[in-house]
Amino acid sequence: MKQLRVILALLLCLFFTLSGDRTKATAAEPTRSETIIVDILQGRDANAGNFNLWVPGAAFASKGIHQFMVRPLWMSEYAKGEVLNVLAKDPPIYNADFTQMTVNLRDGIFWSDGVEFTADDVAYTVETLMKNKGMFFNTELNLYVDKVAKPSKYQVVFHLKTPHSRFHSFFLDRWGAIRFMPKHIFEKVQNPMTFTNYPPVSLGAYVLADYDPQGFWFRWKRRDDWQRTVVAKLYGMPQPKLVTFHFYGPPEKKVIAQSQHELDMTDMTPEALRAALEKNPASRGYRKQYPWFVNVDPCITGIQFNHDKPPFNLKDVRWALTLATDIVDFTMTGFDGMATLGAMLLPPTPAYTKWYYQPMLSWLDNFALDVEGRPFKPFDREAPMRLAQRAKERGYSVPTDPPQIREIWGYGWWKYAPEVAAKLLERNRFKKGADGKWLLPDGTPWKFTIITTPTATHPQNRNAFAMAQQWKKFGIDVSVETPDQYATITQRGMFEASTQWPAREPWGAHPDMFRTFDHWYSAYYKPIGEMAIAPQAAASRWRNPRMDKVVEALRATPWGNTDRIIQLGIEGLRITVEEMPGLPTVVYPGILSWDETYWSNYPGAENVYAQPYHHWPNFEFMLPFLKSTGKK
Repeated sequence: MKQLRVILALLLCLFFTLSGDRTKATAAEPTRSETIIVDILQGRDANAGNFNLWVPGAAFASKGIHQFMVRPLWMSEYAKGEVLNVLAKDPPIYNADFTQMTVNLRDGIFWSDGVEFTADDVAYTVETLMKNKGMFFNTELNLYVDKVAKPSKYQVVFHLKTPHSRFHSFFLDRWGAIRFMPKHIFEKVQNPMTFTNYPPVSLGAYVLADYDPQGFWFRWKRRDDWQRTVVAKLYGMPQPKLVTFHFYGPPEKKVIAQSQHELDMTDMTPEALRAALEKNPASRGYRKQYPWFVNVDPCITGIQFNHDKPPFNLKDVRWALTLATDIVDFTMTGFDGMATLGAMLLPPTPAYTKWYYQPMLSWLDNFALDVEGRPFKPFDREAPMRLAQRAKERGYSVPTDPPQIREIWGYGWWKYAPEVAAKLLERNRFKKGADGKWLLPDGTPWKFTIITTPTATHPQNRNAFAMAQQWKKFGIDVSVETPDQYATITQRGMFEASTQWPAREPWGAHPDMFRTFDHWYSAYYKPIGEMAIAPQAAASRWRNPRMDKVVEALRATPWGNTDRIIQLGIEGLRITVEEMPGLPTVVYPGILSWDETYWSNYPGAENVYAQPYHHWPNFEFMLPFLKSTGKK
């Protein structure tokens, strides 16, 4: 009995020890005031212990992998309109005919295990990706690379099979690029495709300290030798000692976590953001007033159609689905009005408005579809004005100045014209049944599924459910599914419609549209069942000979010839408007909630010193500028 009392006493002591104030830490454990806790945009990672970024579907990049574990040669900082030299110490150097690209690397950059990063890592990574079919960039590198040379420890020369003035773009990170393997780790591995890369070594200032096997959280600790990383050389010491990526689950749980000051940075739904602002005086959005969303994100969201699955191979069908969409109703339903309309497969950010939207407005106004032998002009400049009015009717205070409304809500979208949509379908032998539902040309009910992420706060998820509602109203039997591996399913072409981006995102910091158009290049085509080069755009399996010519022309145009680049960009965008390969809806509406209890100086709209997201690869470059509030 005495032993039992002793055991119970010890267990009780252990319970109180474990459940005590978690902000009190040992000397080796950072305190809460030294820790920043951020959401995992992609949700729970079912492959929690996998850190192999080079295999599609193996690991979620935004759990700290592309923020800390890997670094690119160059990075796009769209908030400042700059291309940053990261592992490369200067921009790429091409020879006269673009058949060679030389890269000079920074010296003094080390992996977290003490091994220096050198040209060996760059050459080994490229050669490994080329040898292993199914790894990221395998198709592109085999198409263009003849050989890789290493004249010195800090210099790499790429010898190309054909001239390519955009070859460096494969190494320019804007959420996705060729990032480098630690050669000294991977060269000992028998199969790089199945290797989990655990425990990972890092090139960034943080190294993995711990993770949840169930995939809900990942902790990254600042390296003792953080001075030997790129962020240190560019901006100085990242302020948090510990960064925890934590997926709390649905939006209401994120609101609770932030109100308890256990979630500093997170994406929210519009409803959750309003709840967070009401519940926690320390919470704020990117903008301090409505509409609180980020509207400078260089990403267009929407619906991707699988062109290898009829009837989505028909342009009339794609345009019918567009005209069957009431974009104002869609945006109020999906985003509570907190999103910028994007009529083209390009986001109307301030830079892209200057380079493309403004020069193309007259063309958009006059663009016409042939409907029963008559021209129908579908572009609608007044959609943003109606959206602002709807927001006002919901009780929000909105601007009255038209230029300000357009800066926030965009420059137009497509008319809501269900009667025209019906005519486009009917001329392709679709018809409506007695129940008002659309039938396919063979007389069977038209049913299809939109697949999307299970993360309710993600704009992809919001796009799926809001669009399904639009098309159901039009008479189509549309359902939504949320598989955990939906990006991989999309990439393999095992879908009808998906909310993976309908167009690959542009650079954000340069007018070059090569990054966007190149994913539609016919040489990259993969049949259903094989992995497309990416889940965005390329997975649609759309091919067009006119677009191929634009891609080839851009490839031969120097990066600095912006006049020619914009001319070709306009040509390519006109093709996408005419063909509507995917349906653009709104600019990625970053609905962020930041808790200022422990950290301040976030890059909000009033102080845009960096891109604002914790899930972007640039996140590490924000951390030197955050300021501790001093709260314990």
